Amino acid sequence: MPHLLHLDASARSRSLSRALTARFAHAWRAADPDGGYTYRDLATDPPPPIDQAWTEICDDLLRRGITEPARYPEVVTTPERAAAWAIIAPLLHEVLAADVVLIGSPMYNYSVPGVLKTWIDQITFPRMSFKGKGFVVISARGGAYGPGAPKARFDHQERYLRDFFAGHFAVEDAEFLSVELGNTRVDPVLGHLTADHRESAARAETAVDELVARLWAG
Repeated sequence: MPHLLHLDASARSRSLSRALTARFAHAWRAADPDGGYTYRDLATDPPPPIDQAWTEICDDLLRRGITEPARYPEVVTTPERAAAWAIIAPLLHEVLAADVVLIGSPMYNYSVPGVLKTWIDQITFPRMSFKGKGFVVISARGGAYGPGAPKARFDHQERYLRDFFAGHFAVEDAEFLSVELGNTRVDPVLGHLTADHRESAARAETAVDELVARLWAG
């Protein structure tokens, strides 16, 4: 039975990205009520930044040519590294146990939330491969950053995650869905774009449903 790891990174409790990941997770779990499901809210329970002991673990893995996660504990040889490993281990275990990793990520300042970047830092080690594992990112943006938009070149959210998954995890087929112009809900200056936002949100909801159906069909 496929196992879904569901991560949310928005600082808003009622955010667009949270609503869409919840929609995805609900449809996924309805398709297989007995399937595995793990939820982690990175905003309310943020992992701490990596520290000196994390770098020592990373360096020793490189020196010894260890690439299998099951062998990572071999380099946890000091109290400081043990403390770092106590943070790493549960986060990494959740990813290893998952068949699909669902990430809800708003765009903050043209990039990803700090808590998501910190999670990525904590679970990433040299020459990892999650090839064959599914990654789905559902993003929300205050403005418009899609192809052809004036600010498309400032999108360091999707571009960063695509490059990271491919470069570090050997995952070339990550799925990305986004809803744009979320700031029309609060910024009167953008009021004339409200209909465009609603259309984007409707398209995203449809895309979520279609993606879940496609993943189960495949």
